Amino acid sequence: MALPTYIGPAWRKSRGQCHIASVKHQVVEFRGTRIHCVEVGSGPLVLLVHGFPESWYSWRHQLPVIAEAGFRAVAIDVRGYGRSSAPHEVEAYGMVHHVGDNVGVVEALAGPGGQAILIGHDWGSPIVAHSALLRPEVFPAVAMLSVPYNAPGGPCPTEAFAKMGELASSMTGLAEEFYISYFQEPGRAEKEFESDVRTSLLKFYVGASADAHRSPDGGTTATKAKGQMLLDRVTLPDSLPGWLSEADLDFYTEQFQYAGFRGPLNRYRNVDRDWVDLRAWTAAPIRQPSLFIGGDRDGPVLWGQNAIKRFPESLPGLRGSHILENCGHWVQQEKPEIVNQLLVDWLKSL
Repeated sequence: MALPTYIGPAWRKSRGQCHIASVKHQVVEFRGTRIHCVEVGSGPLVLLVHGFPESWYSWRHQLPVIAEAGFRAVAIDVRGYGRSSAPHEVEAYGMVHHVGDNVGVVEALAGPGGQAILIGHDWGSPIVAHSALLRPEVFPAVAMLSVPYNAPGGPCPTEAFAKMGELASSMTGLAEEFYISYFQEPGRAEKEFESDVRTSLLKFYVGASADAHRSPDGGTTATKAKGQMLLDRVTLPDSLPGWLSEADLDFYTEQFQYAGFRGPLNRYRNVDRDWVDLRAWTAAPIRQPSLFIGGDRDGPVLWGQNAIKRFPESLPGLRGSHILENCGHWVQQEKPEIVNQLLVDWLKSL
């Protein structure tokens, strides 16, 4: 069992640059679902799964480095994003559907009986974790970024999130609503985010990064005060942070102007459904070789300290748990050199 390590700026640098023209784009279809894949390299299949609100492009620094290490690196657009299928029904974004998508992509790319090593960030982290839990014969190893593994079970999710809003209210003196609670009502968050896609995305990226500034009212972007919008608390800098270029922001903006936010937000609207669907796996550990990487300024890492403490039981195959210094939520973009080295070392150890 590997204990968490804290990694600072002394780590050696080897940033990989992903030239968009050098990757292969394809759309694979299986059982009525379409998933857009971006691929580079050859060798054992490594499937990279992004989170909210992102795209395959969030892995732009990892794709060439993983390929150079001798692997077939494939980043997908999760259902609801980019060129992938975007069903209208809320229930189409349940965790079991995402697990099925990952299995379908592996079958399409590697054939029946094929396998893939999984790497996921943000929502991609629980998606790859549950893929490994439910289908260990397909996914022999799993790396999770930002969101630590929490085995199925525990209290009802929406009730737990409501209590987090109550806790925030007691700290700020305002009527606070946790962001996942805010996302539950269809159309409400979509209206806010789609009114100005580019600004909304920039506020998401800055507000959850190590570059974020504390709101004057003491609140955070994890909660919304009554009468405010979720992103009102984000103060935009005079210039973009060093890890996000104008071209990067242009790409993300184009993707969400095309696909919108409904599908991505529907993932959050399935947390209680997942709680029921996965009850047969209550408290089940992931036994395959695993890896965790988070940032010391990342909300899910800070909230997830109890989950990280349970890693000896929940992740008995863990080969490393790393907390990166001065790093926010977008770990593979904020600290690509460190993340690349950790991922490649882990991949080569399997």
